[in-house]
Amino acid sequence: MAPNGWGGPALGLATWREEVRDAVREHVSEFVRGECVDRLGDANVGVAGELLCNFLEGGKYVRSTFMYLGWLCGADEDPAALRASASLELLHAFALMQDDVMDGSPMRRSRPAAHVVFAGWHRDRAMTGSPERFGESAAILLGDLCLVWAEEMLRRSGVGEHALSRVWPRYDAMRTELAIGQFSDLVNSSQTYPRLEQVLDVLRRKSGNYTVRRPLEIGAAMAGCNRGVIDALAGYGAAIGEAFQLRDDILGVFGTPALTGKSAGTDMEDRKATSVIVAAYELADPSLRRQLAELMVAPDIDAAAVEHWRNLIVASGAVQRIEDLIADRHAEALSHLDRATIPDRPRAALADMAIACTQRAA
Repeated sequence: MAPNGWGGPALGLATWREEVRDAVREHVSEFVRGECVDRLGDANVGVAGELLCNFLEGGKYVRSTFMYLGWLCGADEDPAALRASASLELLHAFALMQDDVMDGSPMRRSRPAAHVVFAGWHRDRAMTGSPERFGESAAILLGDLCLVWAEEMLRRSGVGEHALSRVWPRYDAMRTELAIGQFSDLVNSSQTYPRLEQVLDVLRRKSGNYTVRRPLEIGAAMAGCNRGVIDALAGYGAAIGEAFQLRDDILGVFGTPALTGKSAGTDMEDRKATSVIVAAYELADPSLRRQLAELMVAPDIDAAAVEHWRNLIVASGAVQRIEDLIADRHAEALSHLDRATIPDRPRAALADMAIACTQRAA
C-alpha cells in the first residue's frame, strides 16, 4: 500500500500524512503478523505476540514519515520505499521498550508498558521468581528482537541493494547514537544540577537526531539525493528534532496521561534533568531556586509536590524560555530548506511536519 497522492495544499497535506500513517501501520502489521508472531510462539510466552502487535498500533509514525519524505526529495512515491521507512517503527519499539525498563515507566501509549504486561502474565500463572524481574527481562528481550527485525524488514522491503548500500552507514550511525544517548540518559538527574547546554547536548544525541535528522538522511541517501539536499535535510532535521524533544519536555511536566499516554509528572518524580526543569533552576531568583533545589533532592514526591514544582517552573519563566527555543529551532529548520533544490511537494510536507512536531499536544 502507498498513499494515493498529495491532493490540494493544506487539506491535501493533512490527508497525505494520514495516508502515510495508515500505510506504515499496515506494512508493519503485515510484517509482524507474518514474520514475527509465529517466531515469538517458540518463546512460550503467549502474550508476547499480541503485546507487540498492540504496541505498534499506537504510534505516531513520525520517524517513518520523515524517512519517506527524505526519499521523496529525490524519487517518486514508491511502496517499497514506504515499506523500508516503516521498518523504523520496529527500531522505535526497541528503544521505547528498553527506555521504559530503564525509567521504570508503568505506561506507554495509554497502555501498560511492556515490562508491566509481562510481569502480569508471570503473576497470573503463579510462576516462580519475581514477576517484576521477569517482566523487565522479557521486555528487554522483545526489544532486542525488534532491533533485529527492524533491519530484517528494511533488507526485505523491496528496495534495491544499491540503494540500500547507501543507507547502512547512516543507519549504523543512528543506532549507535541512540544507544550512546541512552547511556547519557542513565546519569541524567536534576540532582546533579547540569547546565541547560549540557541537557540540550544529551537531548540532541539521544532523541533529536534519531527522531528527524537521521531518518531524513537515510531516506534521501536511499533515493540518491545529492550532497546539497542531504545537508539541507540534516540541518532541518537537527533543528526540528531538537524542537520535538523540547516540546516533549514541556509535555513531560504539563501534559496529561490522556494526551501523552504516559503517567503525569514522571519527569519530576524521577528527578530527570529535562530542558524545562533545568531552565527553571537557571532562571529562578534565589528564593525560587532554593525551593526547586529542595524538590530536586526530596526523597519522596507526591502529587501535591508535583503540582508545586509545576507552579515554580511557570513562575521562573522557564516555559517561555523553552517555547522561545522551539520557535527559534522551527525558524532555523525552514531556513535550511531554502538552501537546496527540494521539490515543492516534499518541501511543503516538511514545512507541515515542522508545525506538527513543534506545536503538538501529545
